[in-house]
Amino acid sequence: MTVPRQSVHVDSPTEGRNPRTMDIDQMSTLDILRTINTEDQLVPGAVAAALPQLSRAVDAATEALRTGHRVHYVGAGTSGRLATLDAAELAPTYNVPDDWFLVHHAGGAAALREAAEGAEDDERAGAAEMTRDARPGDFVLGLTASGRTPYVLGALAAAHDLGATTALVSNNPDAVRAPGIDLVIAVDTGPEAISGSTRMKAGTAQKILLTGFSTAVMVKMGRTYSNLMVSMRATNAKLRGRSLRILREATGSGQQECTAALMAAHGDLKVALVHLLSGVDIREAAKALSESSGHVRRALGLLNAHAIS
Repeated sequence: MTVPRQSVHVDSPTEGRNPRTMDIDQMSTLDILRTINTEDQLVPGAVAAALPQLSRAVDAATEALRTGHRVHYVGAGTSGRLATLDAAELAPTYNVPDDWFLVHHAGGAAALREAAEGAEDDERAGAAEMTRDARPGDFVLGLTASGRTPYVLGALAAAHDLGATTALVSNNPDAVRAPGIDLVIAVDTGPEAISGSTRMKAGTAQKILLTGFSTAVMVKMGRTYSNLMVSMRATNAKLRGRSLRILREATGSGQQECTAALMAAHGDLKVALVHLLSGVDIREAAKALSESSGHVRRALGLLNAHAIS
């Protein structure tokens, strides 16, 4: 006889039945899509309400990176896949070192391609991941629509015990705050169009939060100049063309001058940018950037201060 696995009642708004979509299975194709889209339009407002808490997470993560520590994402299912996607895109976009952002996904790499929903119930596995990889001073961000995923909560508790700062993104504002969580970022997206399908509004909210979180951290870490991606890796023809366009937009210099500056800087967009904006040679531009931890505006300020003195 097969022994039934333990079941748990999840008390979360995301599991509730949405009164606005009760007849979705009787709608036309266009009306189904309009109904889902109407629900999706509720997400930005829910995210906006959580921005004060998200800003605290950004500041904590930035402090961790500035002091030589790392940022960890922890998730299961949709949350873990979204976290993996966000971290993967930081390297080409902002030239982020491989060890700045680490992702811990319940079920491992295989669960990115195929569902491994049972893995989220393994609290000890989450704790073991942190025991192995987290360090005092790190920042750990967990993501779970329900606010109760054992794998995520186990990881956060273990990381907190190790001396890391911890935060939890949840779509359940009524979830009991588990031990070991320093900051809760609750986004109330309400019931899904299809009850319990948290890859919908809850997932959209988490994608927006993750993109905002990592982008804000990158801005504060000096990986941009104005709103330009001056730290990106130009690894193909399209990105090399983008580097040249960014340099022209930032400096107002012509194509030939920008091309020459990039060549002299061995493709380092920031060095070429500081060189053109300040007028100093490539070596001085590189030195100023090194002394300002890679921040273009700080490097320019440093060079300006030296010129005045």
